[in-house]
Amino acid sequence: MTLSYQTLPQHWDVIVAGGGTAGAIAGIAAARAGARVLVIEALGSLGGTGTNAWVTPLMRNVSAGENLNRGLTDELKARMLTRGDGAVDPGGNDNWFNPEGMKFVLERMLLESGGEVLYHTHIVQPLLAAGQEGPASTIQALVIHNKGGLQALNATAFIDATGDADLAARAGVAFHAGDEDGIHQAMSLRFTLAGVDTARLCAYLNANGQGQTGENFMHFWMVWGKNSTLEPLFRQAVTDGVLLERDGDYFQGFSIPGRPGEISFNCPRIRPELHYGADPWQLSAAQVDGREAIDRLTAFCRSSLPGCETTFIGVVAPMVGVRESRRIVGEYMLTLDDILDCVRFPDSICRNHYPVDIHSVRGGAKLLHERDGTAPYFAKDAYHEIPYRSIVPVGIANLLVPGRAASSSFEAQSAIRVQQNCHSMGEAAGIAAAWAAREYGGAVRDIEIGALRSELKRLGGNV
Repeated sequence: MTLSYQTLPQHWDVIVAGGGTAGAIAGIAAARAGARVLVIEALGSLGGTGTNAWVTPLMRNVSAGENLNRGLTDELKARMLTRGDGAVDPGGNDNWFNPEGMKFVLERMLLESGGEVLYHTHIVQPLLAAGQEGPASTIQALVIHNKGGLQALNATAFIDATGDADLAARAGVAFHAGDEDGIHQAMSLRFTLAGVDTARLCAYLNANGQGQTGENFMHFWMVWGKNSTLEPLFRQAVTDGVLLERDGDYFQGFSIPGRPGEISFNCPRIRPELHYGADPWQLSAAQVDGREAIDRLTAFCRSSLPGCETTFIGVVAPMVGVRESRRIVGEYMLTLDDILDCVRFPDSICRNHYPVDIHSVRGGAKLLHERDGTAPYFAKDAYHEIPYRSIVPVGIANLLVPGRAASSSFEAQSAIRVQQNCHSMGEAAGIAAAWAAREYGGAVRDIEIGALRSELKRLGGNV
């Protein structure tokens, strides 16, 4: 099929497809490295999973008590604290944030850095150079669609931060998806309840075996068969017809800085046959299924949790929460053995000690840190590294793919997919793409890895 499009006269050094968790940070990093940068985003704000999917708080990623993700992640947290949209709990956890505030902070960081953003725009097709020599193709331009119709945007280097490797897949990059049976992690549709009497709810949780730090830093949960003190309430609600059995597969609530009287829920899980986030029909059905479940959970909270009697739905995330979909075939595939053996790489761009965390559509969650073991991973000061090669797709010369679509096995991906790792991969990708565009005609394999690692360290990174 031949596309009819208008080619715009502008030329960017770096185009970032997707302004989400990795993409927003990649755009900021590339712009600060001196590149002319355009971030293309399908929705109307940056931040992706953290903002439009309402995944809050950030999951801790520490070794020996120290944060492993630094650099731009530190700056983002500091800015959030300054505006009252971030918080540090009494235990020193600095990962609490308000998703709505993060939208403002990320956008300001990008624009202050000299980057541009094009909202309400979808990628359609990369245009590859024809007749070139060598093992890797080059993307010359990207066809996008928005209210202006079909347009082609030219750049020297590209970053696929769509989360689902949309650009890479359409450029012909091979990918894996799901586990050995093609089954993906469960999807969720997060929401908030507002009008909560958090003092009463906190007191109830404290009195019923879910000890809380205080009403500003609440975390409570229920998963069938995991000895949650809330399980009898869920069982009764299923008996009464308020909830379905699957509504108890995963339930989790958190306080939100800057939003008193409001609780964010890491649920509901979407029904098990809807699990592939790169399928538009499944995504659409997931949105419908999630809203139906949110109504059930709201009724449950009103009837069963003290302090929630007069609550109302505050936010329903505009984006379905997708934990895993496509994973590129990259120059290196990170594996579970790499995690367990705490493997170090000469081209490391990120350190991780977040556990293997598989939310199975078959129920429950599989957490590596619940296992006993003697592997190096289980030491308190352990961490493994993520190599630059894992964000370099096989077959394309001028493309990087940071974030949850990086090259990894199904189990390894469940450990590296969390937001702070996506920040770190995005920051490295942004700098590398800027350098590749300026010095190597976009060839991302030609940058000097030692220099990239030194620059990341200079900027406060932990590599």
